[in-house]
Amino acid sequence: MPTLLIATTNQNKLREYSAIFAGLPLELRTLQDLGITDDVEETGATFADNARLKAEYYTARSGLPALADDSGLEVHALDGEPGVRSARYAGPGKTDADRNALLLEKLANVPFHARLARFVCVIALALPDGTIEDVEGTLPGVIDMAPRGSHGFGYDPLFYLLDENATLAELPPERKNQISHRANAARAAREVLERWVAEGKLYS
Repeated sequence: MPTLLIATTNQNKLREYSAIFAGLPLELRTLQDLGITDDVEETGATFADNARLKAEYYTARSGLPALADDSGLEVHALDGEPGVRSARYAGPGKTDADRNALLLEKLANVPFHARLARFVCVIALALPDGTIEDVEGTLPGVIDMAPRGSHGFGYDPLFYLLDENATLAELPPERKNQISHRANAARAAREVLERWVAEGKLYS
């Protein structure tokens, strides 16, 4: 059975991928499983750039097919901020609460109806022979006026979903994992993996 390296140390991500890739004839391994501790500097201008950088690096480093992702929040009224800087938005050493506070400060004079935003996740899949493909998943929403909810992480307490009448942080984790940008991207990645399995590419 071929092995797919999931290039993350985040156990929550691993659980999500394991659930969505269930039934594929693949053994999923993580960076920790292989003893890889290298970090890849995310110097790309887009989520796709960063995902591809990481996937290419880790497939070369491990000799295995590799999956890497990059994700973040884009707010229309802020011209796409925080974008690829979502995790570093308030500067080094800052917390999720600090980043949420900065976002609310920047949107202080923006009414609710103009706070349109979306979460984006790009997953890149790379093979040792140089083959690489990426897929994107998105989730549209609105930035709420104040944080709500105790589930999730990052910007989830501010990300209001009109269809759910709740922020992401107010949804049970099971529901979030059904509709999230990462889940949407992972379902598209599964289709790529199914094709690669059928073509025998994961054995090369």
